[in-house]
Amino acid sequence: MGAPETASGAQIMSRRPYIRPVSKTTWYLKQSRYRGYMLRELTCLLVAFYCVLTMIALAAAMDADPQRWSEFILGQQKPAWLVFHVFALVFFTVYQTIAWFRLAPKAMPLQLGDKVVAPGTIVAAHYVAWGVVSLVTLWIAGVF
Repeated sequence: MGAPETASGAQIMSRRPYIRPVSKTTWYLKQSRYRGYMLRELTCLLVAFYCVLTMIALAAAMDADPQRWSEFILGQQKPAWLVFHVFALVFFTVYQTIAWFRLAPKAMPLQLGDKVVAPGTIVAAHYVAWGVVSLVTLWIAGVF
């Protein structure tokens, strides 16, 4: 049984349509994919923080007093800042990378001739490339 119709066959809309109540503050707590979405969106705060930190570092580096740059570097080497930077690196880099690699087969499906490359192969290729680039970067930085 559908909506009532007029003589011309057009449907009459209800005067009181059903509106599902949605919390304006906790809607993302209902499903895990919404929580993941909000967690990824929170990384914008890290980007903003590091933009400000970069400006502070540039101001300290361009100052005529080399003592200011030394103080900035020493301040960044305090244990609390080191823990924060490691957390930010893991959260921002690793979490975002894993989230993107999971989406990669949907964002760029690959077809070779008549065959479609399996999503797992695309994800694995991304992880291999990430590992190679990371190792080359660490080698250039002198870690190895």
